[in-house]
Amino acid sequence: MKYLTLFMAICCGLVVANLYYCQPLLPLIADDFGIREAEAGSITYITQLGYAAGLLLFVPLGDLLEKKQQIIVTTTFSVIVLLGAAFTKSFLLLQVLCFLIGLFSIVPQLIIPLAASLAPEEKRGSVIGLVMGGLLIGIVSSRSLSGYIGYTFGWRQMYYTAATICFLLVLIMQRVFVKSKPTYQGTYQSLMLSIIYYVKTFSQLRIASISNAISFASMSAFWVTMVLFLSAKPFEYNTVQIGLFGIIGASGALAAPLVGKRSSGSIAVVKKISLLGLLAQLLGYVAFYFTGSKIILLIIGIVLIDIGHQALQISNQTLIYSLKPDARNRFNTVFMTSTFIGGAAGSAIGIFLFHMGGWNIFCIGISILILCNILINTKRQ
Repeated sequence: MKYLTLFMAICCGLVVANLYYCQPLLPLIADDFGIREAEAGSITYITQLGYAAGLLLFVPLGDLLEKKQQIIVTTTFSVIVLLGAAFTKSFLLLQVLCFLIGLFSIVPQLIIPLAASLAPEEKRGSVIGLVMGGLLIGIVSSRSLSGYIGYTFGWRQMYYTAATICFLLVLIMQRVFVKSKPTYQGTYQSLMLSIIYYVKTFSQLRIASISNAISFASMSAFWVTMVLFLSAKPFEYNTVQIGLFGIIGASGALAAPLVGKRSSGSIAVVKKISLLGLLAQLLGYVAFYFTGSKIILLIIGIVLIDIGHQALQISNQTLIYSLKPDARNRFNTVFMTSTFIGGAAGSAIGIFLFHMGGWNIFCIGISILILCNILINTKRQ
């Protein structure tokens, strides 16, 4: 189980990275297509909307279908659309392909419930923490990798590389993953209707989903807006330099297993960890506000918001997986669809605030969002 969990963590990291390769590449993509960086930035939230659509439409099938085959087929489609993104000469087509990249990058959200179901109850938090740690390492390293490859070889090469990685994963998954039995015997229609029922019935699922959506909105807003902030004066950083900031986000990945060990299905524990995580995020944005030309404050802020988000997400996921074990994929659908709708909204809001009033207005706006999230969690019972 230990080595299988580790491989699952690696798979999650390598596939979820597809969602984030575009972020440091925005200046290069804008130059290639002759458009403004703000317009190029649209592919970041289009990708996240595609991911949210995939979570809503395909992840519930993890309760209805054999999971190994679903994971392999979905990853194969990722290979195809990543190659399409590398070849396209049309920005409109790139936007469509980025939506499809998001749509087929849902594999981590099929793997995480699978890992949770294979783990003994007393080790479930640790297993989720390890797999989530791999996922977060994939997110933060994707920005550094794409920044370097984009600067050295061009932005298209990053998508060629991503397609190759996913193709190799398909070959390894075929040999390593074991077949699983579906946990739901009904139709796809009844499966989707059951999701609506669960949202109405389980208040903790609703609260966890809303809270995590707001938390991820504040994360996504930062990572997209940071590219615009650092590529302008006084920094004028290139894609390699911007991508290196992704490595700092590994602090959240290091914290993930620790949070997982301390998480349980207890609402009191989740509330405590969530509030501590949100406080860390708020302090992170305070550091961003006072950054000016002091990069050290930006670095401190990145560490705080990444650790804060991981604390909130892992504790909430551990909670929802304990609510109804035979419906974990459907609960995960609600949780992660909400999360990435929040992420897409956060990216769009971040770009809007930055262009409306600059970096400080952006920091104030997102801080207000975090304060609202703190209020939601203080009411948790």
